[in-house]
Amino acid sequence: MTAASFKAAMIQMRSGLAPAANLEAAVAMIGEAKSAGADYVLTPEMTNIMEIKRERLFAAIVEEDADASLATLRELARKLGITIHVGSLAIKLSSEKAANRSFLIDPKGRIAARYDKIHMFDVDLANGESYRESRSYRPGEQAVLSDLPWGRLGLTVCYDLRFPALYRALAEAGATMLAIPSAFTQQTGEAHWHLLVRARAVENGCFVFAAAQGGKHESGRETFGHSLIVDPWGRILAEGSTEPGVVMAEIDLAEVAKARARIPSLQHGRRFEIVEPIAEPAHLHVVRSAE
Repeated sequence: MTAASFKAAMIQMRSGLAPAANLEAAVAMIGEAKSAGADYVLTPEMTNIMEIKRERLFAAIVEEDADASLATLRELARKLGITIHVGSLAIKLSSEKAANRSFLIDPKGRIAARYDKIHMFDVDLANGESYRESRSYRPGEQAVLSDLPWGRLGLTVCYDLRFPALYRALAEAGATMLAIPSAFTQQTGEAHWHLLVRARAVENGCFVFAAAQGGKHESGRETFGHSLIVDPWGRILAEGSTEPGVVMAEIDLAEVAKARARIPSLQHGRRFEIVEPIAEPAHLHVVRSAE
């Protein structure tokens, strides 16, 4: 294994309403990934709780310093000697707002990076599903990069996936890998999940790691699953189903340079202005004589 090569594992979960039970499931699967040789492990969005009802959410979550899931996963990273990327935890900021916060934990158990989800999922879907993430969560305002032993990682979460400018900015700042831990709905996942994840990989010449929630949750929400590892040419290296489990692949960062050499679009970006057409004044009439 070269310095630019490592094993990545996606932990696919079906988080319920009890953070302790969700943590137990995550710890077991992370241990399984370590036993299979994983160096970097990513869990999905909302690893600690999948709850859309505001009152129950705030009754269950705590501040970062008091969060048992974070403390346990930090100790687990140190014990196993691996990088654990907690896709996101619901972290209480105040009595009114939480953060949908991602934590990158190094093999010594230190928090190497934090990222608060920037784009809030406020949508009304065709089947009657409705989400207002901004009611409970405060959006982040900073894009985040972190250096791993093998390359530079850009941190994002779920709905961020639909905003390609964020990923281009991360790639232009040196990212060779992009993390997109998610809890895509069943409806939108069927339509767009594979398409968007592969697009972010191809247009930026990056590996994409996308650990996902999957199945019918205690809260009643249904998520798409299909955790993905995609290479910079858009090839799916590993994929999950709708069931909880571990999805792994060998990552060779040399593929990034190969893809970017074949399609060097990161070097070809140009700034431009958008010009609106000027309507011809109504009182002007052009009369052309017949030839």
